[in-house]
Amino acid sequence: MSSAARESRVHVVHHPLVTHRLTELRSADTGPERFRALVGELAAMLAYEAARILPSRPTEVITPMGVAAGGRLASPEPLVVPVLRAGLSMLDATLGVIPTAEVALLGLRRDERTLTPSLYCDTVPPDLGGRDVFVLDPMLATGGSLSFAVSHLRARGAGRVLALCLVAAPEGLGRVTADGVGTEVWTAAVDDGLNDLGYIVPGLGDAGDRLYGPLAP
Repeated sequence: MSSAARESRVHVVHHPLVTHRLTELRSADTGPERFRALVGELAAMLAYEAARILPSRPTEVITPMGVAAGGRLASPEPLVVPVLRAGLSMLDATLGVIPTAEVALLGLRRDERTLTPSLYCDTVPPDLGGRDVFVLDPMLATGGSLSFAVSHLRARGAGRVLALCLVAAPEGLGRVTADGVGTEVWTAAVDDGLNDLGYIVPGLGDAGDRLYGPLAP
């Protein structure tokens, strides 16, 4: 793959409706039910913007008044890959925007001491044949998990890889770029940075815990 194809690009979606929802999402007063709803709404907005790259084929449709020129998404269908567990919260909304997409799962576990990811679930097809892939992961913190996921998808033959992340840290964006995995990141905000535990500041806390409750020790 050429060096140009390995470049990573960042798109911050500046929109008053995105900002409004992200502000409520960040608040420590927002409970799990509302938090889940906001994650879905933001995921749909990011997916809508990122899906501009999807190819379409011209077609015609019969309307009640005649024939209209139109277009439909071209084959092959894009693949949507939520990174477990928090990425599942963005899945239904993304499929609502891209209804022809198929789904595969990646489960990545982060070592809290070394901050390195390991794979515990993988349903990605063995040969993606150049398909476009949307990776769903609410928080782009250290960048290790996203870099790992994109590299894994590249090894399976992914075409364009687009990462939808609600909030990103400069360190994570730098890691993805330095690793040269080649992805486009769509996010609602790039925050100040990471704390000593690898959490985004000001961020919105642990997305998985706020969505589903804390994991058992």
